[in-house]
Amino acid sequence: MRRLPTPPDWLTHPLRGVRALRGPVPWAAVARGALGVGPVVAVGVASGHMSFGMLAGLGAMFAHINDRPATRATRAVRIGLPALAGAAGLLTGAWLGTLGLGIWIALALAPVGLVSGAISAIGPVCSSAGVQLMVLAVVGAGMPLPVSPPGRAGLLLIGAAWVIAMAALLPRVIPARQSAPSGEREAVAAVYDALAGLMTAVGSDGGQAARRRLTAAYDAAYEALYAHRLPLHRLDGEERRLRDRLAVAGALSEGVLTLLWENEPVPDRIARTPAQLARSVRTGLPPGRLPAPVPDTAGNVAMHRAVLLAARVFDGEPAPPVGAVVPGHRQRLRRALGPAGREYAARVALCVGVSTALAQRLPGAHWYWLPATAAFLVKPDMGPLVSRALSRALGTAVGVAVFGALATLLAPGAVWPVVVAAVCSALIPVSVRHFALQTAVLTPLLLALVHLGGDTDPGFTRLIDTLLACGVVLAAGALPGLGGPRAQVSVRLSLAVRATRDHLDRVLTAEAPYATRLRLRREAYRALADARRAVEVASAEHPPFGRDLAAWAPVVFALEEIVDAATACGVRLDQGAPQPEPALAARLRAALSDLADAVAARRPPTDLVLPAGAAVGDCATLADVTAGLHRVRDLAPG
Repeated sequence: MRRLPTPPDWLTHPLRGVRALRGPVPWAAVARGALGVGPVVAVGVASGHMSFGMLAGLGAMFAHINDRPATRATRAVRIGLPALAGAAGLLTGAWLGTLGLGIWIALALAPVGLVSGAISAIGPVCSSAGVQLMVLAVVGAGMPLPVSPPGRAGLLLIGAAWVIAMAALLPRVIPARQSAPSGEREAVAAVYDALAGLMTAVGSDGGQAARRRLTAAYDAAYEALYAHRLPLHRLDGEERRLRDRLAVAGALSEGVLTLLWENEPVPDRIARTPAQLARSVRTGLPPGRLPAPVPDTAGNVAMHRAVLLAARVFDGEPAPPVGAVVPGHRQRLRRALGPAGREYAARVALCVGVSTALAQRLPGAHWYWLPATAAFLVKPDMGPLVSRALSRALGTAVGVAVFGALATLLAPGAVWPVVVAAVCSALIPVSVRHFALQTAVLTPLLLALVHLGGDTDPGFTRLIDTLLACGVVLAAGALPGLGGPRAQVSVRLSLAVRATRDHLDRVLTAEAPYATRLRLRREAYRALADARRAVEVASAEHPPFGRDLAAWAPVVFALEEIVDAATACGVRLDQGAPQPEPALAARLRAALSDLADAVAARRPPTDLVLPAGAAVGDCATLADVTAGLHRVRDLAPG
């Protein structure tokens, strides 16, 4: 039985994170962090308006958390959209704070949790927006400040806008020593690098792993070129060329995947072709002579045609139009209102509501820390639940100890909290490599900001609040039907099966447009990658949070092989192979639909009626599709 790779140690255990901390230091991001929170807080302190500096620093802090590696065009959306959601949360929280404390504020914040959870199910950027919406709604309701609600939202946006402006202007003020390719060019070049790795791995045991790396590179390239665009964004000449070259990579990948199905090693001179194209993308120079294989098999014919297309496109000819694999507005709405969005929304609302009600019964006026911590901690994309709870507790303990020692040793005043905020914000780009380290860095930063806002508690009560929040989130995670690991696996895997069915359906449809087939193949591989990540996280959970869900790993692998076989089938049909029998195609589609329904309903798909392995029609690769479906049924846990 073949399983997916075991999750790394740093993902499964918070004390084994040294391996995750290795790697080069992103000095540019560190410089932006040092010049982000510190200056805006210092301006507020110097002007005598500490609350202004605290709110602007809060906006800059969240902006730095979201300032991950991105292209110029996507950074503004990755930072700006969550900032807008955070401003809306501050406004909402300030209004809810007028309703009074006690059970009423807990009931009032629960609907905000529903909206936050539903938004978070759309995608990574919307997940950050949902978290900021929830956290800042809690802060707005619980932190008394001498600033009007619109003023609070405005100051938060000023801090985020400062980080965006600095990210755009800093490279011009301090140019790099060497001319590096843009983020978009590097993303497209990485696709060709992954294609070269896959061609080298064809015929070996590393073929499937190389194909997964290609899928990840494709996802990053489509994100860079198509997703998170500003409204009314107009394409320039370079973006059009990069989109054309990404379309060529799609044609090459179809040929390479067919070679992977044929399992015949590729000659070295042919395997070097994608590397030549990657070098051309990075440098802008012509790729030179491109070796093409002898068209003697289906895969070699597809590769031969793709290399000829690449030569024309890299010479300046436009590529055939290909639809982008980015979710539209309707698809985003379906994700938010679908099972994943509903269950995660209920989980966020429950955790925040219970945490707020619990915080109201504890001594002290600053109750917002407990529900805000729960809103951060409940995010499922930060690793396994038990691991992130332990990491949160450990990181908070270290951060509170550091801040408490500084508050005790240093003289009272507003200078040292500004220095702490500046130093911690500079460490944010390094701290994102591990959740415990990120918590240890953000805790002194947050304590410094709220200290400037009037909360002079040294922070030891915050550790108690964090431990209580960990307990609430762990308890909610053990409840069924609240978006836990089982829900994540079933939803992601069901979507992957449906995407596999849609791709196979288009392959078996006579005269199907090539662009549509390519788009559906990309959607299938992306959905399978999401399902694989969900299974990897679930396999690192501890009972009763779903560690047994690792049994779904071979099912994901079998589905990937089905998509590989369907891709090869489409290539063979393009080259004149007879269409399969309509009855067989209908049975295959029905079997995949039944499998998707069974996974979505979280019942074992052992009652699926599948075609016999020998009844494969005229397209030989459908034998692999049928065999893969039998394997899925046999491997699925009961």
